[in-house]
Amino acid sequence: MSQKPSIPQGTRDFSPQEMARRRYIFSTLENVFRRYGFQQIETPSFENLNTLTGKYGDEGDTLLFKILNSGDYLKKAPDELIQEKNSNKLINHIADRGLRYDLTVPFARYVVMHQSDITFPFKRYQIQPVWRADRPQRGRYREFYQCDVDIVGSDSLVYESELLCIYDEAFHAFGLPVSIRINNRKILEGIANECGFKESFRSFTIIIDKLDKIGAEKVREELAALGGDAKRAMNLLQQGALDADFIANMRAHIKDETGRLGLDELEEVMNYLASYKAQNEIVFDGTLARGLNYYTGTIYEVQALGVKMGSIGGGGRYDDLTSIFGLKGVSGVGVSFGADRIYDVLLELNLFPESASSSSTLLVCPMDDHAKSKAFALAMQSRAAGIATEVYPTAAKLKKQLGYADSNKIAYAILLGEQELESGVLSLKNMLSGEQESLTMAAIISKLKA
Repeated sequence: MSQKPSIPQGTRDFSPQEMARRRYIFSTLENVFRRYGFQQIETPSFENLNTLTGKYGDEGDTLLFKILNSGDYLKKAPDELIQEKNSNKLINHIADRGLRYDLTVPFARYVVMHQSDITFPFKRYQIQPVWRADRPQRGRYREFYQCDVDIVGSDSLVYESELLCIYDEAFHAFGLPVSIRINNRKILEGIANECGFKESFRSFTIIIDKLDKIGAEKVREELAALGGDAKRAMNLLQQGALDADFIANMRAHIKDETGRLGLDELEEVMNYLASYKAQNEIVFDGTLARGLNYYTGTIYEVQALGVKMGSIGGGGRYDDLTSIFGLKGVSGVGVSFGADRIYDVLLELNLFPESASSSSTLLVCPMDDHAKSKAFALAMQSRAAGIATEVYPTAAKLKKQLGYADSNKIAYAILLGEQELESGVLSLKNMLSGEQESLTMAAIISKLKA
């Protein structure tokens, strides 16, 4: 009995249409990245396990996919650990590599290993899959692509402003309205210090990060349980347009030195953006607290408007990421685009352009066997002109050939019969409108290239 084929849970096959749409997402992002001077790198799909472990916290370590050592991987494992069946202790003896969990830690490793070859500031982008042994659900997969842009080797806030523009331009290019939210860790620290949460800052940020899930009243209750001034903290955790009036209002209420330094940084970012006309809303969100054990300054998060979905982008400033590999004092800032979630949102809102679903532009249809060699020659002529062209392989009935064009979203078809062979004037059918016209091959090429 044959085995029924399947794929691992949390992974997907991609059809030609889906791949065309994914290529559209990646190429749109790459066009924006390159305009800002970012260069592409790639790193291996798997890293040494000691490169990955301890970089994402205890929970992150449990979500790493480990790769068993080659050969008899249990041969060198201590018998007592095998009998104990303690996988956490045993893993160091049977696996020394793991699939990458994100692109940031491999990037830090890359910078340290190649520091003598890099000109700083180094602006890189990376579009590759990552793997997490997480529970699959809507918008969350075990294998998915990340699209990262980072700058390392500078603490200039010019780059914070550039990344906001990159987010804005990329999502505008998709035709997808988004809310780009920004905060600063130093502002959060200042609020925590003033409101009595200095010693419980980590718990403070975890609680406020749950605002969307549990609501303001519940957040206030949990903050009060920490022992600080929950009411004042909630009043200071404001949201609003990123403008001079809003920052002035924040200054009037935040006196803590660290908090005011964060406001200085926020104001500098805003001043750089004065010459830029944003297509999407850019708002300050005091409750934004993503990854604060990781970020040290500006924090970003992007939410799609008009659809229920988690964040589709995020990132921030990190001041000492490469120190985990022995290179200290290298500041960086970066953001990520959630390609798979972006795909789901564009699909749900019907925002993929028709061109993102098509492959070829032209199909040459031989009406009889005598036309097949001429059809091949015409297709080669069209391809030489840079037009994606197919030849239907047999002189099948016209309905079948045009059905193939429809199914594959091919925009035009040349109908090549006896009359066309004799006259040299070809019948070009527009598959969308149904209109048909008689043109020479040179005219067809000119029309399709235009």
